Amino acid sequence: MGEIYPANHQLEIMKKKYPEKFASEDKIFSHIHAGDRIFIGTGCGEPQYLVRALINYVESNPKAFFDAEILHVWTLGVAPYTNQKFKNNFRHNSFFIGKNTREAVNTGMADYTPIFASDVPELFRRRLVPVDVAFIQTSLPDNHGYLSLGISVDIVKAAVENASLVIAQVNPQMPRIHGDTFINIKDLNFLIPYEEPLLEYEVSANNEISQKIGKYVSQIVEDGDTIQVGYGSLPNAILGNLANKKNLGIHTELLNDGIVDLMKKGVVDNSRKTIDRGKTVASFCMGKKETYEYLHDNPSIEFRTIDYTNNPIIIAMNKNMVAINSALEIDLTGQATAESLGKTFYSGIGGQADFMRGAVLAQGGKTVLALPSTTEGHEVSRIVPFLKEGAGVSLTRGDIHYVITEYGIAYLHGKNIRERAMSLISIAHPKFQPWLIGEAKKLALIFKDQAFIPGKRGEYPRELETRRTTKMGLSFLLRPVKISDEPLLKDFFYSLSERSMYKRFISRRKDMPHEMLQNFFVVIDYTQVMVIVAVTEHEGKEVIIGVGQYGINEGTLTAEVALVIKDDFQSKGIGAELLSYLAYIAKKQGLVGFTAEALPDNKEVLHLLEKIGFEVEKRFNAGVYLMDIALREKL
Repeated sequence: MGEIYPANHQLEIMKKKYPEKFASEDKIFSHIHAGDRIFIGTGCGEPQYLVRALINYVESNPKAFFDAEILHVWTLGVAPYTNQKFKNNFRHNSFFIGKNTREAVNTGMADYTPIFASDVPELFRRRLVPVDVAFIQTSLPDNHGYLSLGISVDIVKAAVENASLVIAQVNPQMPRIHGDTFINIKDLNFLIPYEEPLLEYEVSANNEISQKIGKYVSQIVEDGDTIQVGYGSLPNAILGNLANKKNLGIHTELLNDGIVDLMKKGVVDNSRKTIDRGKTVASFCMGKKETYEYLHDNPSIEFRTIDYTNNPIIIAMNKNMVAINSALEIDLTGQATAESLGKTFYSGIGGQADFMRGAVLAQGGKTVLALPSTTEGHEVSRIVPFLKEGAGVSLTRGDIHYVITEYGIAYLHGKNIRERAMSLISIAHPKFQPWLIGEAKKLALIFKDQAFIPGKRGEYPRELETRRTTKMGLSFLLRPVKISDEPLLKDFFYSLSERSMYKRFISRRKDMPHEMLQNFFVVIDYTQVMVIVAVTEHEGKEVIIGVGQYGINEGTLTAEVALVIKDDFQSKGIGAELLSYLAYIAKKQGLVGFTAEALPDNKEVLHLLEKIGFEVEKRFNAGVYLMDIALREKL
């Protein structure tokens, strides 16, 4: 049986007051009948000793009961009830598939019930899924006879309230957590005192990839936002990149090590939350021992039942709510699955959709889907033309705002299918981009003539992204053009005045068709051409305010350069920053000079060249100034 922990004063009082609740294990388990539905506490809150004791009882009494149904969410501990030898005694039914039960579910030895996590308590209350027996784990009782469900409230509280028989493993290592965690000893049928370490949940991820993704997510999360993070290997890495934020709030289903680290650093203080201000709100915790110790009797943390934390209406009450989740696969139209790989059931619906939809409804809300671009050693792309046959659509095309991989950020909200496809292809692993372009063409998701340059020549040089602030205080991003930028560039050129268009193209051009945008501005060989865009953000959307470019003159170490700035952003220092940065990149490529053309009345460009300080030789020919610009400062 193992060691019973030393006597606890309050527990001893309870034993004297309620001796019938401290019966022998054989007597307790004898109350389980054939066909009963047995609920087992969630995740790291699983009462491990009770599960082992139940199995031992069945092994000693193989005919004690048959066809009992085990109800569970995310089995992290042992799951012996899925063993073939117990098939006459137990049938496992999971609302969320864990690693230890995945094989059993997919081989027909166990069942999976797909449902939103927030709906499970109502299943129990309405007895659509009746709970006959609940196995739970609690803290020690307090002076008033209350025990805490500790790190697992979620659907456990509803199971306790609706079960005919409640059996609690009382474990002094279970923290006492504030919120909806408390149950009175009067509401428990039996208690089995047993001390053992709580299950811990530690995940590992490719650190470099995770850190890149985390840095991109940090660009989206703003000071004062309320955030939620989902399951998997990425959350802690993402949270680690939020250490420089201020006044973050937490309203989440799962509380993990990363959130607690941010609380300890003062990054999370919940001071600007719309509801539950001052409180970190979660439903259960999966982490390490130090995290559990931090939760113990901490008044800044409240665990609530999952029909509260995961209710989209409640979630939407949080202004600036940011839901951050992951997926197994996303297709080029924006559908994502987090629950299955084709016909293979992998996890479950869980609470992801609840939070994503709640965040969409929240004032200033954002939804983020973060995932590595590949899996299985870079042999399989997570971004695919369409989800595999049989895959469950966890998130629809309307649920996702941002998609992030280690290759960047794709913004999908309000975009058409062609724009979505190109945005997602731009953040796919370069190895799979040619395949995705080809498949998207076949499926008519993108232009039939969509160009693409494979290999290093066409691979987006992310290292050239940089932020600049002008002397006038205007801040913007300078970055190379992406294959998904065609819509942004179209908007940019059509926003220019006739005067600006004429000065840029030295012609009365009025149109900017797809073919021209693609061939001259968007799909480029970065080893021969460079297009740098100056970008700001307006209401969550990128806006191009300036474009600078050069193309290497064949057989020389020079390149022809040109730039144009949006009319209402001219004379604000953007042109100088663009030209200086183009010169910097060109010199890194080994170029020694630029050539350029300018109309005589284009005083802005002529002044800019003088301002930058490069040596310029100019000559007048056929109504145009032809200039040779040495990429070195004047002597």
